[in-house]
Amino acid sequence: MIKRDYYLEQLINKMNNGLIKIITGIRCCGKSYLLFEIFKDYLLTNGINENNIICIQLDRRSFKILQNPDNLYSYVVEKTRNNGKYYIFIDEIQLCSDFE
Repeated sequence: MIKRDYYLEQLINKMNNGLIKIITGIRCCGKSYLLFEIFKDYLLTNGINENNIICIQLDRRSFKILQNPDNLYSYVVEKTRNNGKYYIFIDEIQLCSDFE
């Protein structure tokens, strides 16, 4: 496992500033791993309830219906009905194919 301490610290330091965070980078550089594994683990170990962390991977078949913005909106509204702070991780749809 490659530690991403610098990027994790960036997320931690800015997580309460009220702004949406967008993580960019070249393909397969660890963006998804940073969010779905490292940052999620940080939140859980710091007392955030797992129900307050919503993970959506749009390139997965189980989330295909959420590629429609209206469906995505309804899903998020349904998951965030209770009061509290939520962390919503949305991973992109892979738009290009690999060259073989």
